[in-house]
Amino acid sequence: MFLHVREARYLRDYVIWLRFNDGAEGEIDLEGELEGEVFGPLRDKELFRRFRVDPELQTIVWENGADFAPEFLYENMRVLA
Repeated sequence: MFLHVREARYLRDYVIWLRFNDGAEGEIDLEGELEGEVFGPLRDKELFRRFRVDPELQTIVWENGADFAPEFLYENMRVLA
């Protein structure tokens, strides 16, 4: 099964709530991933908050071209009971 992000919501700091196409949902803290040329600018919380779920890529993306693979997000989120 291919994983796709269906919904995403900003929670706080660098934490995003996600729901996937298999029904799993949880939170992921991306603070530790925000390094380098593409992800570094996302340390600006105003920029970080402006993500969206791209209907074509089916994951979260930012206006500067940054995105995370849905598989990475799925494997690293804290699942909510």
